[in-house]
Amino acid sequence: MKLKREKQDSSDYKEGSKGKMTLLLALVALVSAFGSSFQYGYNVSVINSPAPYMQDFYNQTYFNRHGVPMDSGFQMLLWSLTVSMFPLGGLFGSLMVWPLVNNCGRKGTLLINNLFSIAAAILMGTSELAKTFEVIILARVIVGIYAGLASNVVPMFLGEMSPKNLRGAIGIVPQLFITLGILVAQILGLNSILGNAKGWPVLLGLTGIPSLIQLLILPFFPESPRYLLIQKGSEEQARQALQKLRGWNDVDDEMEEMRQEDRSEKEEGRFSVLSLCTFRGLRWQLISIVVMMMGQQLSGVNAVFYYADRIFQSAGVASSNVQYVTVSIGAINVVMTLLAVFIVESLGRKILLLAGFGLCCVSCAVLTLALNLQTTVSWMSYLSIVCVIVYIIGHAIGASPIPFVMITEMFLQSSRPAAFMVGGSVHWLCNFTVGLVFLYMEAGLGPYSFLIFCAICLATILYIFFVVPETKNKTFMEINRIMAKRNKVEIQEDKEKLEVFHTVPGGQAGNKVISSSEL
Repeated sequence: MKLKREKQDSSDYKEGSKGKMTLLLALVALVSAFGSSFQYGYNVSVINSPAPYMQDFYNQTYFNRHGVPMDSGFQMLLWSLTVSMFPLGGLFGSLMVWPLVNNCGRKGTLLINNLFSIAAAILMGTSELAKTFEVIILARVIVGIYAGLASNVVPMFLGEMSPKNLRGAIGIVPQLFITLGILVAQILGLNSILGNAKGWPVLLGLTGIPSLIQLLILPFFPESPRYLLIQKGSEEQARQALQKLRGWNDVDDEMEEMRQEDRSEKEEGRFSVLSLCTFRGLRWQLISIVVMMMGQQLSGVNAVFYYADRIFQSAGVASSNVQYVTVSIGAINVVMTLLAVFIVESLGRKILLLAGFGLCCVSCAVLTLALNLQTTVSWMSYLSIVCVIVYIIGHAIGASPIPFVMITEMFLQSSRPAAFMVGGSVHWLCNFTVGLVFLYMEAGLGPYSFLIFCAICLATILYIFFVVPETKNKTFMEINRIMAKRNKVEIQEDKEKLEVFHTVPGGQAGNKVISSSEL
């Protein structure tokens, strides 16, 4: 009896240590998110405030070259390219995820990626001195590629390093730094700081500093243990990395779970995007990721930000003060994403997704009504502001951060890079589409545009409710078994029986790997 109790105490102690947030794990999360995700957010909003001064620079440069002012239509085209090249670059970056993370590793890809950011920062920072606006457009493509890689690789890297009971919280850290990047760009972009005729090149060039910091610090941190064991085949390196991350020498349970994942994937091999799209065993995972990513971007988050300034002005906020209100909205975004970090492990992923999209759906519906009635009912303009705030809260707690966490959790090691490539491509393609189409939607439909976003949010809610499983506190293998039942894959069920067999204590029988063809 005493021996049994000691064994139980030891097991409890081991479980507790696995779940701890160690200093090294926290530093890895902070450095990789600050060096990568932060800049994604920064570059999303960095050109909003200095737009008039940058357009003046475009016009002046053109005038100096040709002796005539730039045609307004041509100026609009150039500015549209400046804005839209960022998400287009993001799409290109997402297409590079699969080959880079498989060949260079997760940490290696992040280090290589910094070169894109530093190159873009130099080009943008020196564009005024060089008297050329073309390099700004080129740099926006380059920094878009950087953001496309960062938005996919950081969640993958951190998700693979985290213990299962902290995976959701750590998985939201990249999104937290994206919102921080947006807020910092809004603050530095104030007219009184850098959002002016002299300061905008510095504002654009600052994006290289976090990359420089990451380039200097990240090499001292370990690579993803899952990558080292499953893809590099180095059990010793994986064990050492895991021991450093957990601050605990006995990592046998996690090593065994990784070996199970490795064994269960030996037959399938490494997935390409094409094989992922055609493999029946991952059909519902893939559909779920595509739906969540489309819902995330087509739910109108960019449109709400576009509309925000006008909504505040119509509520009586002076145009000179609108930028301060925009900064306060950015701060709400950061605070609510930070809240999501703390509640995701207690409430679960599915609840946050449903609550997030639900708030977005309701606020889009009410916003349509408020925008239509604000000329006849005086207090409707204030209701519009409330709708914007509620929408941003909804997006921050669920729709923005959780889909990237779900890609990490719903796919195993061999299919995860291809899944991030598909999910990331859908994310950036939809982002680009909304940016391109929304101005036309607004011209044709006006406030009724938000009814389309409301319908998209509702469709996403229904899909998540009926199809997406709760993944809180489950290992990758457990999640894989849940999805195997939905995919009706017999081989997966056979593997499940084998894996249960492997966990039975005693004897050496558990070490024998039996393929499905031997059953």
